[in-house]
Amino acid sequence: MNIRIKWVDAVLVIVAAAALAGLVCEFSVPVEGRPQPLKVDGDGLRAAQWHDMPARPIDWQAPATDVLRLDFPRQLTLGRMFTLTVNRSKAGNARLQLLAENDQVIAEAAGSGRDLTVQWLPPVVEKLVLKARLLDGAGQVIAQGPVPFAVRETAPLQVQGRFAAPSFDTRVLNELLANSNAVLDWQVTLGKTVTRTETAREQMPTPGLMVVDAAWFERLPAAARSALLERVAGGMPLIVLASNAADPGMWARTVQLNLKAGPEKAAGAPLAMSPAPLNPVAGVWTPAGDLTWTRQWQKGRIVWLGAVDWHRYAISEPRALGLWWQRVLDAAGVSKPQEVSWLDPEEMPLAGHRLEVCALGVRGGAWQRRPDKADASCMAVWPKKAGWLAVDTLHSVYVYDTNDWSLWQKAQRRDATARYAARTPVPQEPASVPLPSWPFALAFALAMLCLWWRERRE
Repeated sequence: MNIRIKWVDAVLVIVAAAALAGLVCEFSVPVEGRPQPLKVDGDGLRAAQWHDMPARPIDWQAPATDVLRLDFPRQLTLGRMFTLTVNRSKAGNARLQLLAENDQVIAEAAGSGRDLTVQWLPPVVEKLVLKARLLDGAGQVIAQGPVPFAVRETAPLQVQGRFAAPSFDTRVLNELLANSNAVLDWQVTLGKTVTRTETAREQMPTPGLMVVDAAWFERLPAAARSALLERVAGGMPLIVLASNAADPGMWARTVQLNLKAGPEKAAGAPLAMSPAPLNPVAGVWTPAGDLTWTRQWQKGRIVWLGAVDWHRYAISEPRALGLWWQRVLDAAGVSKPQEVSWLDPEEMPLAGHRLEVCALGVRGGAWQRRPDKADASCMAVWPKKAGWLAVDTLHSVYVYDTNDWSLWQKAQRRDATARYAARTPVPQEPASVPLPSWPFALAFALAMLCLWWRERRE
C-alpha cells in the first residue's frame, strides 16, 4: 500500500512538471495546408493577364537573358521632334537606325552605353510606321521592328505680342509663329505716335501666350502692369525678351528678378546664343537652359529670354532655330487644351490579345471608369490582326504582330510580373503555431491540487 501511494505521487509530480514545462517552453506544432506560392516560369505574363488573376503570392525569378525596352511618343504634333530611345539590359558597342517605310535610313546613332537615341522631324501630318534596327559592333542585327506613331495637326496658338521698339529678333519671331499657323495680335511701337499693328484673324478673348520685350513692360503704368500679372496668375504664359531691359530695380520690385550685367560670351548648343546685357544671377527664378529663366506665377509662368541676335539663324539654321523656340515655349508651359486626351497603352498591343484603351474626357457607351486610372475611362477590345486599329474617328492604336520586338515583349512581361509580385508579396506565415497555454495550466493546477489533497489525507 505504501509503494502504491508513492507511485501515484510520482505520477502526479511528473504530470505537474510536464505541465509546468509546457507553460514555460511554449511548445508549437507544425502548420499543414498552407497556401503555396504560384510557380511562374520564364519571363512571366503580360499585364493584361495579371489583371485577370486574383492576388496571390508567386514564386518567380527573373531570367538573366538580354532584353531591351523602347521609349517613343505614340502621337505628337507637327513641328515637334520625334525621339526614339532604346534601353538595353547590357552595355556594349551598338548602332541604332531609324528607317523610313522604304527602308531608307533617316536617322542613326552609335554608342557603347545602355541607351541609344535617334531623332527625326516629321515633315507632314500622317500616320507612320517606321522601322528601327539595332546592330551590334560587328554589324549583326540584334533586334528590329516597327515604330508606329501619328503626327497630328497643331491647333492654332493664340499669341499677343507687344514691343516697345522694332528689332530683327521680333520680326523673325513673328514669321516663325505665322508659319506655324498661330493667331497673332501683334503691336510694335515705331515712334512716339506710330505703332504697327497686326490684327488677329479671329477673336482672342483668352490668349494662350503673351510675348513682350522688356522695355514695353518697363514703360507700362503700375496699374496696367498689375493687370497683366493678374492675367498671368490666371494661367497665361508670359515671355519677356530681355534685349532692351534697362531698369533692374523695377524687375526686382515687381517679379523678384535680380538682374546683373554678365559676360558677353555666347552660350548654348547646338546654336550659340549671345546673352542680353542684363540677366538673372540668383533668386527665385529657375534656369531652364538656352539662356532662359522661368518663374511660376500662381497658375501661369513667366519666362525671361536672355538671348539676343538669334535672328541670324533664321537663314543659316532655320530648323534648329524652330526647335530652339519650341523648347522656349515648352519652358513657358504653353499648351493647347484638348477635349479628349488619349493615354498610351501600358504595354505593346498584340494581335489576338486583349487591349485596354484609355482616355481623358470620354464618356458613355463602352467607356468605363477605372479606379486605378484617375479621371480616365477605358474600354477593352480584342484586335484580330496587326496594323492600325481605329478607336474613333480621331484616334487609332497600332497593333503589333506577335513576332514583333520579341526582346521588348520579354521585358514587358518581366516588368508586369515584377509589379504583380510587388503587389502580392509572399506572406510571412510561421511554419508552426504555438500550443495554447491554458491546458498546461489546468493540468498543473489539478496535479498540484491532487498532491495537496493526498498529503492532507495522510
